[in-house]
Amino acid sequence: MIDNCADDWRIAMTWQRIAQISLELAICAIHPIPGEYYFLWTTKLANRNGDIGSKWVPYDVTLSLPMFFRLYLICRVMLLHSKLFTDASSRSIGALNRINFNTRFVLKTLMTICPGTVLLVFMVSLWIIASWTLRQCERFHDEEHANLLNAMWLIAITFLSVGFGDIVPNTYCGRGIAVSTGMMGAGCTALLVAVVSRKLELTRAEKHVHNFMMDTQLTKRLKNAAANVLRETWLIYKHTRLVKRVNPGRVRTHQRKFLLAIYALRKVKMDQRKLMDNANTITDMAKTQNTVYEIVSDMSTRHDTMEERLEGLQNHLVGLEEKLTSLQGQMELLPEELTRCLAQHAERMEQRRNFLHPDTAVAMAASGSSGGGGGCGGGCSGGGGAISSGTSLGVSGGGSITSAAHHPLASLCNSPLLPHSRSVPSAPSTTSLHPWPVSPVLPPVSSRTPHLVPETGRHYGLSHSATVTSTTSQSATRLTSQAGMGGLGNSQGSDTSAHS
Repeated sequence: MIDNCADDWRIAMTWQRIAQISLELAICAIHPIPGEYYFLWTTKLANRNGDIGSKWVPYDVTLSLPMFFRLYLICRVMLLHSKLFTDASSRSIGALNRINFNTRFVLKTLMTICPGTVLLVFMVSLWIIASWTLRQCERFHDEEHANLLNAMWLIAITFLSVGFGDIVPNTYCGRGIAVSTGMMGAGCTALLVAVVSRKLELTRAEKHVHNFMMDTQLTKRLKNAAANVLRETWLIYKHTRLVKRVNPGRVRTHQRKFLLAIYALRKVKMDQRKLMDNANTITDMAKTQNTVYEIVSDMSTRHDTMEERLEGLQNHLVGLEEKLTSLQGQMELLPEELTRCLAQHAERMEQRRNFLHPDTAVAMAASGSSGGGGGCGGGCSGGGGAISSGTSLGVSGGGSITSAAHHPLASLCNSPLLPHSRSVPSAPSTTSLHPWPVSPVLPPVSSRTPHLVPETGRHYGLSHSATVTSTTSQSATRLTSQAGMGGLGNSQGSDTSAHS
């Protein structure tokens, strides 16, 4: 009721508990009545030829015998004063394993710890109590049972299941005590045999040592039996095949020994099998179970470790996936970045080329602007208008590109190699109109400044094709070339003066 925190005591009451409490009250209520009160007790005396005797017996005798039922309180005292019951750690472990700490558990523990002491105390107590109660029941009708030593003799003989019959109880009370003593004696004898057999049993270490010694002896016997079989086989072969005259008696003797060696070999093998079967006892099975439990625990620990490692790998994979996603986004932006970088590079190269070759840049700009309005004819007509009108090669604003291509100055206008101090020819088929004088000390300009040589292959191809396809006469070409040379000489002189 206290453990369950019940408010009313009637909640915790059941029929079993009510019966138990009533029985305890009845046992504890028995007590001798104050004063002297007697009753007539009539019984048949078995040791006096069946005579019937009556005696006045006080009521204290009949009331004192049931008082021994109070001995159950000893078990309760043992429970309440036991270390297993009073120790908090033991109670906690028992609660976790669903063990109920009661009198039965305490008695089992005592029988495991000190079985001999428990049995000795129980048998001596039972012997003394049974002797006193038997004397109380028999002393009024028979003077022989009035002696306590005779009562103890009768109880001892009955307890050991011997029963000589020299002293017998007369009353039904004494006979009941004798029967109870016999039953208690049988139980105590069985417990005593079990305790002694447990004490005589070999321990685990002793059993392993014994099995090892027996195994060693059986191995030696097996080797000796196998050697005897081989020896007798050789002797039989020797006395039957390797001798000139066969002795039948000796051959039979060796054959008999051969059979005995085979039987001994079989017997040793059978003993080894029995020894191995006896070695696999419950103790070894318990040891094997503990080993298996340790292995399973180790496997469980390794499994947990593997799970942790797999979780770490999964986290790493998630990080790699995120990095790959970001890398994919950067790869998608890579073409735009490359295009922008290439545009910047082309712009820088154009600026560098314009800086290194300003005349070429001007010529390319002029050729680009004159391509839609008449090619190079309009530009050349300013320097030699008479030539263009006399030879009918002048090109108007709306002239075609074919007439400009036939004009010998078209190649000069389209060529980027104008006379300049930093212009270096790169094609072997092209010669400058005003070549740079060769220095007697320095190497050629192309070898000194290879990075200043422009890419002029495209312009040279255009001027070369214009020169090849020209269908003008030799005289007109010579005249036009002389006029162009004069104009270019003037322009070169102005450029030279400007640079100087």
